[in-house]
Parts: sequence; C-alpha cells; structure tokens
Amino acid sequence: MKYVQIENVQMVFDTRSGRYIALQDINLSINQGEFVSIIGHSGCGKSTLLNLVAGLIDVTGGVLLCAGREIAGPGPDRAVVFQNHSLLPWLTCADNVYLAVERVFGGKESKAALKRRVAEALELVGLSHAAHKLPQEISGGMKQRVGIARALSMQPDVLLLDEPFGALDALTRATLQDSLMEIHAGLRNTVIMVTHDVDEAVLLSDRIVMMTNGPAATVGEVLDIGLRRPRNRVDLANNVDYNRYRSEVLKFLYERQKRQVA
Repeated sequence: MKYVQIENVQMVFDTRSGRYIALQDINLSINQGEFVSIIGHSGCGKSTLLNLVAGLIDVTGGVLLCAGREIAGPGPDRAVVFQNHSLLPWLTCADNVYLAVERVFGGKESKAALKRRVAEALELVGLSHAAHKLPQEISGGMKQRVGIARALSMQPDVLLLDEPFGALDALTRATLQDSLMEIHAGLRNTVIMVTHDVDEAVLLSDRIVMMTNGPAATVGEVLDIGLRRPRNRVDLANNVDYNRYRSEVLKFLYERQKRQVA
C-alpha cells in the first residue's frame, strides 16, 4: 500500500544570488511499513526532501501525500529525529519525552496514562534506567536514544530520521542501528532515513533512493534490497548479495555521480 507519495516535487529557494533549484521532478512512493534510505553527496537535497515530508517547509511545486492526505505542515503522524538530539538540558530524559507525549495526547488522556507512554518509549530504546538523568549526565548515544524515544512516544505512522547516528562513534552507531532494526521489526512503522553511510543504508533498508548531485537534484536510481530479515551485520559481512548491493551504491555515488568540488 502506497503510504507516502511524492509527485513531481520541486523545491526552489530564493537566495541573494537568485533562485536556487534544490530539487526537481522528484517522484517516489513509499509503502506502509517500508524502511527507505535516501543517500547522496552533500548538497543533493536529502534533508530538504525529508523536511518536505515532515511538513517543516512548504513545497514550491508538486504534491506530497501521507495516507492519502496532502502534507500541509507538521503533524503527529510524522515524527523527526535529527542528528542533533535537541534535548532541553534542564529537563530529565523522561521529561523531554513527556513534552512530546503531552502535546499529542494531553487533551484526551490522564497524566498517569501520559507517564505510562513515556515509560514505554524509554523502555523501547533501553533507557528505563536513565529516565531521571539530565542530558549532560548521559552519553551521546544515550541522548540520541532519548530523541528516538521522544519521536516514538508520539506513535507516528512515519518516522523520519535525518542522519541520526552521523555524529556518533562507530561502535555506538552500530549498536543503535541494531536497536533501530529491532524497533522497526516490532512496530512495523514506515521509516525514511537520510544517510551518508553506504553500509548503514544497505543494512537497514528495504530500498535505497540514490540522489543525483545538486542543484536541481532528483532521484537517480532506486535500489531494492532483497536481504532477508532479521539481519545480522556479522553474518552479512561476507554475504554475496550484501556486497553486491553495497557495490551498486558505491558505483552510483563515486562513478556516475562523482562529488562536485568547487
């Protein structure tokens, strides 16, 4: 079932130097429950496309639909996790999550029910023990887990991830990737993730959307990832199909879409 539909989308920004066409003729349909990664060189409009689906910016051409309804701004059906966790430093982990829960469910549920939602979200990301800690008292990986918990606490139909693990060390990133796979397997929500990491894209995704270079970036190729789930990174290291998919993405990025140097 087509859940997110991006039809003939164009995004133009007015700058001091004139009109800048960031995206042009973007056409993409994403099925319910699908995990899709968007990859490409810096400046190809990956985050811009994600922000359009989130409703954080208004499209200048074309149509974006979620569950058959036009996207005309942010909504609780779509939650975003950025590379920067954006936690309020004076609030505990639980209180940071509570803010999102209260905004979405506060008008129809009791405080006890809201607190249960917070506890469930923190448990989902393995942070029940850190509920009462302040952000400065936990590691970078744990902060990012809180950001994911905050997004999931809203029970979004679509989870939007903008390089959520890009600022983390390799070991922490791998741990959170594994956690994300487990969460997605349990919730079966639709996930759209922006990434620069080829291995991350192949490991996590059902499909990888490869963007051409900007300006006027568009969808260059879409690669179906036919790896069975659940996936184990150690088992996949020498998997012929995994390495073939990885090679196809690398060829697109570094042969057909070489990085443009100013």
